Amino acid sequence: GFDSLTDLIQNAITLPYSQIKGFPKSKINDNSESLVFGEIDGKNVVCVQGRFDKNEYNMDLALCALPVRVMQLLGAKIMIVSNAAVGINGKLKRGDLMLIKDQIFPGLAGWSPLNGCGDKRYGSPFVPVHDAYNSDLRKLAIKVGRKCNINLSEGFFTMTGGPQLETSAELRLLRKFGADAVGTSTCHEVTVARHCGVKVLGFAWITNAV
Repeated sequence: GFDSLTDLIQNAITLPYSQIKGFPKSKINDNSESLVFGEIDGKNVVCVQGRFDKNEYNMDLALCALPVRVMQLLGAKIMIVSNAAVGINGKLKRGDLMLIKDQIFPGLAGWSPLNGCGDKRYGSPFVPVHDAYNSDLRKLAIKVGRKCNINLSEGFFTMTGGPQLETSAELRLLRKFGADAVGTSTCHEVTVARHCGVKVLGFAWITNAV
């Protein structure tokens, strides 16, 4: 739902994934998958149009988070990440925009994009992620939201493996764990961003609520 963000980019240069060495070719998505480079209000930006779907790439989370490392090597210092999610806390409604305060990631049980990472440029994979979503950026987002009459609620996001959606029992379990919204992306990308030293601001667009 955020594809129109690229319309704001000035002096845009679009580079399709198919032309980037090392980027896998999607079998299920269309040819619009690209990196879009340019400027927004004088700031150099790069937008990722199209995620690598982990279910298409045999749950290889390191591969699916590859664009994050590429952006960091190109000079990115801040990553704004978004997703579509299901609101499960009983308060979120369809159409709400939730500011992600923190995440509950299956990497807690060993399912991590940092497994086997031996690239010395990034240091130890035993990286703390207690500050996964930068508090200063979250405060700024709330401040900007108020100016734009957008009520941002903060919440905890969790990720499941998919591609099937969660059962009612699984949703009850995730709610008891403290999750406010659930989706099938984002957590591995944010983990890699923090491993790279990139600050993160995250939003979950609530497309359904239970």
